[in-house]
Amino acid sequence: MPQLRDDLRSFAVPMNAANASAPKVYLETYGCQMNIADSETVRAILRRAGYAAADRPEDADAILINTCAIREHAQERVLGRLGDLARLKHRRPEVKLGLLGCMAQHNRAALIEQAPYLDIVAGPDSYRRLPEMLGRAGFDPAVDVRLDRGETYADIAPDHSGSVRAYVTVMRGCDKFCAFCVVPYVRGRERSLAPTDIIAQVRELAGRGVKEVVLLGQTVNAYRFAEIGFGTLLHLVGRIDGIERIRFTSPHPADMTPDVIDAVASEPKVQPYLHLPVQSGSDRVLNAMDRGYTVAEYLDLVARVRRAIPALAVSTDIIVGFHGEDESDFEATLDLMRTVGYDSAFTFKYSLREHTRAFRLGDTVDDDTKARRLAAVITLQERMSLGCNRALIGQRFPVLVEGSARRGERMLAGKTPQFKTAVFPAAPGIIVGDTVQVRVESVTAHSLSCSLT
Repeated sequence: MPQLRDDLRSFAVPMNAANASAPKVYLETYGCQMNIADSETVRAILRRAGYAAADRPEDADAILINTCAIREHAQERVLGRLGDLARLKHRRPEVKLGLLGCMAQHNRAALIEQAPYLDIVAGPDSYRRLPEMLGRAGFDPAVDVRLDRGETYADIAPDHSGSVRAYVTVMRGCDKFCAFCVVPYVRGRERSLAPTDIIAQVRELAGRGVKEVVLLGQTVNAYRFAEIGFGTLLHLVGRIDGIERIRFTSPHPADMTPDVIDAVASEPKVQPYLHLPVQSGSDRVLNAMDRGYTVAEYLDLVARVRRAIPALAVSTDIIVGFHGEDESDFEATLDLMRTVGYDSAFTFKYSLREHTRAFRLGDTVDDDTKARRLAAVITLQERMSLGCNRALIGQRFPVLVEGSARRGERMLAGKTPQFKTAVFPAAPGIIVGDTVQVRVESVTAHSLSCSLT
């Protein structure tokens, strides 16, 4: 599944409708799948407390923004959005304005100084207390950014948005502490949900018509609860009637153990798509990042998963301009990309994040150099993505129908098992949630144009 972790996206995710007299909350989400799943939990908590949905911020009694702190650009975007909402609050001072999530956890003191109009600042482990915070926010903001190693929200059934795909959080936090990454500091240490809680949630989703579940965790393949590891969890989820497809994100290469590979290869419902973040193709940079593997070990892993899983699509994350990266390091990254031949990649310029171990090292690569390297990575990946997709012309795939295509009248769109977007003509009897057979007729680097078979 393509990663949104570092690619800032915005979603308006209203809660289920309730009575007209209930206080209304507008919830907007930025960032990754974890944030989308967290927002569904927030919706459930607020609905239980008697809040109703607002479709627009202008109609809300409270406006909550769930945020991402992975990259500096994400923070700048959110601050810009807060400025827009502050003007609305100026017109309606009674409206409560709150910032949730990783950005709240990471920069709570600076945020209150930069955005003094905020009424609520709540970290990822504080959502259970949001109704109380909304009730007591006044002249001084209500702030709760305590990390809680016991908080998994396992007892709260998220308010699923109603699509054929649902995100299911199976673990929270991260213990990897990569030098560039702020996640362990804003989401806390790893803790896994009990398999019984996960199975119950997936069964409930299946009963509501969900066909595909995406198991989520910052390092999802590090999942462990008592004697149950991630490979076993995949098989347990695979036994649930009504669920047709299983995906997961994001795995860490160091945790892609033989039993996990075997489970991905042998469980029929697990789809042949693997997002395997590499970050750099230089051993020197990987060591400085504290990624826990070498280029040779990573390439060996890619070879093993491709041997085990036929027709596997592989994507990755790449950071350019990390501390100390020189031209030879960058060329090594391009070489690795060519060697692996990724179907897609999510690429980013390195940005310093306070509290990370790399922060004190400073930034040794100027922004112009980062921009040039990023452009070269994107150009190479676009070419490789187009080549991967051209090789599919004439092939047939089952596609899970997700809805209308963004472009093209009477066209539908869905995903192949390899998580490639397929666009095909609508036809009588085909509805969202169906699986149809298509033939690839033409391609771009990002999608497949198909006919029905």
